[in-house]
Amino acid sequence: MGYVAVKGGKEAIEKSVEMYKSRRFREGQDIEVESIKTNMRQLINQVMSEASFYDRDLCALAIKQAEGNMEEAVFLMRAHRSTLPRLYYSTVTNTREMFVKRRVSASFKDIPGGQILGASPDYTHRLLDDALLGLQTLADYVTDEGEEEIEYDYKLDALPKVIDYLEAEGLYSKPEIDDTLPDDITKKSIEYPSSRSERLQSLTRGQTGAVTSLGYAEIRGYGFSTHPNIGECRVGDQPVHIEDMDGEEYFIGDIELTEIDAFLPDEKESSDKEDHQSEMTFNIGYGLTFGQNETKAIAMSVLDYSLSHPVENAPTTDDEFVLYHIDSVESTGFISHLKLPHYVTFQSKLDRMRQSGRKSE
Repeated sequence: MGYVAVKGGKEAIEKSVEMYKSRRFREGQDIEVESIKTNMRQLINQVMSEASFYDRDLCALAIKQAEGNMEEAVFLMRAHRSTLPRLYYSTVTNTREMFVKRRVSASFKDIPGGQILGASPDYTHRLLDDALLGLQTLADYVTDEGEEEIEYDYKLDALPKVIDYLEAEGLYSKPEIDDTLPDDITKKSIEYPSSRSERLQSLTRGQTGAVTSLGYAEIRGYGFSTHPNIGECRVGDQPVHIEDMDGEEYFIGDIELTEIDAFLPDEKESSDKEDHQSEMTFNIGYGLTFGQNETKAIAMSVLDYSLSHPVENAPTTDDEFVLYHIDSVESTGFISHLKLPHYVTFQSKLDRMRQSGRKSE
């Protein structure tokens, strides 16, 4: 459920809303939505992921309206999303067709197509840049000197997957393709035990900090407790198609995605019936989010694997514990509602305490 403010004194509420909306002008400045869209890409990426709504313009508007409050911006986007008609479902997308802008592997140094660093803060110094106090231009950071045309062995929209390395060596077996329609938690509430499609959808919509924290907790010993290796981290533009009534497919645009394949060691019984020893193999934890949202996608891949391999008394392998508590609108709404009037319930508690005190006398 989502909690919203209760009605109270009409005039007082109107004044409160007026103060909230006008306080951005008290310093004599306002920020344009286009500026938010251009300069706060990572914030927009998080809001789009948690709201499961891919629209940079509306996300920028929500961020401005919420004064940068992530949870409020996500709430606004989900509320708006619920008012829109669902006209089409996309056809199944294949991330091998992603136009890759960034692609790194922490498991292999040399990969087909090479490591593509792309745009990332991973290689920057964590020092405040005083130059940003002034107005910057593109020329301050980009130079064309010494640039050379790079020839790639593969097209950037047809790069092989790093996971193919493991499959070629017999260390990974692809699961059978499951054409069952995925469960949609935006139309039907999660039922526990959850299906994998429910888990993946809930994880990609989960609050970024919560997903990251629980993924970290899993690795530290509160779940399956294994150290994953990131086989491949991809960031790029994924083509999306829809299908008309006649079965004709149409390309409708690209969306930016982050995809993670995490390698996690596992044991399986030997294929030799006379050999009772187990064989080491790899399984995959999977993460996929809107925008460039790499840390969350990695944590998502860890939790995906953890929830698929439950361990007794391990909280990060309990799907109800994880999925119910990572939802930002659900958790923020419940915590926020505690500041709203609870006069009746609190007075009833006081009455019981007073009566108890009188009886003890």
